Amino acid sequence: MIVSMENTTTSAIDKKLNLLRDQHGVVTLGRVLTLVIIAQAGHSEAALEAANFASHEHPCRILVHVAHSQAESTRLDAQLRMGGDAGASEVIVLHGYGELAEPTETLFSALLLPDAPIVAWWAHTVPPPSPHTSSIAGIAHRRITDSARSDDAYEALAELSARYVPGDTDLAWTRVTNWRIQLAAVLDQAEPAPVREVVVEGCGRSPSVVLLGTWLGTRLDAEVTLVNNPGPRRLDRVTLVRDDGEIVLERPGRSVAMLRQPGQPDQQIAMPVRDLNACIAEELRRLDPDEVYGEVVTTGLRDVRVAQIVDTTGELTPGAERFLAEHGGGSPDPEGSARATPGDAAEPVADLPEPDEVPAVELSVPVPGEEHA
Repeated sequence: MIVSMENTTTSAIDKKLNLLRDQHGVVTLGRVLTLVIIAQAGHSEAALEAANFASHEHPCRILVHVAHSQAESTRLDAQLRMGGDAGASEVIVLHGYGELAEPTETLFSALLLPDAPIVAWWAHTVPPPSPHTSSIAGIAHRRITDSARSDDAYEALAELSARYVPGDTDLAWTRVTNWRIQLAAVLDQAEPAPVREVVVEGCGRSPSVVLLGTWLGTRLDAEVTLVNNPGPRRLDRVTLVRDDGEIVLERPGRSVAMLRQPGQPDQQIAMPVRDLNACIAEELRRLDPDEVYGEVVTTGLRDVRVAQIVDTTGELTPGAERFLAEHGGGSPDPEGSARATPGDAAEPVADLPEPDEVPAVELSVPVPGEEHA
């Protein structure tokens, strides 16, 4: 059931919700949180689809603010979705024009579930200057952003690192969960030996590459080499260089990874690409701060030792150059030919198909769901 309301107020929306519950028997029992989504006009459906998927595991009230032109006259339109059109939740989509194009705590306060945790998600942008500085984030227990929405992954991570407070999280970190699980399991089973170098290969625009390399480098006390490849935003391969050989985990397709270890036959591991639905569902499973992410994005990004950033696309971003200079690495290698990376002798990673077609957007960054790890 979808009900539209034009030029309305949050008080009128709340009264309409109560009326619909009385008429159709829809109740809010079992709602465990309020999910506030900050979206942009024309691009909110992907975020809504992910939120509806997650609501089957985490029944919640979903509040979506869609920003329209601030030049138009101030008004608030709303769309109420309940029943089969709202997953296991109830969805309130607020279209703000004029002064209401800027989401504020006041706009949402009348619609928040009483005594329920609040999770805020910036679906399309990295909010300037940081998620926790807005009035919405001030009332949220968890704040979800996505550094992959930035043109320069290194600059976005530096900004999030400088302004991190407990409760902040990043979907670029959530996307590497399966990689972290598999690599930790491999090292637990392997013979004890120090890791001399960590090599992480993937798209240079993907902050997931930087975050995974930082986590491995600081945990294993090893130098990190980041290899930036052209193509869709994804992780391609991780190589752990040890005295007894190299441990290589690579995913040439979208669902199966290949594990190579010294003295053992190659193994195939089920490791599907994580889509936006899975990432949001994972983030809603916990409302306490993600301490591991907090350490990686603060002390990790500060202390990691970067040996080199090899860029096969021909040009490092300004943020990558600063990151390399700050961590004592060697000179950047724009051609990608001055250093043979571990795994060069192995078969090249097959090129993944392009992500599913998405509507054209005005932003220079991908819409939610395009990032793969």
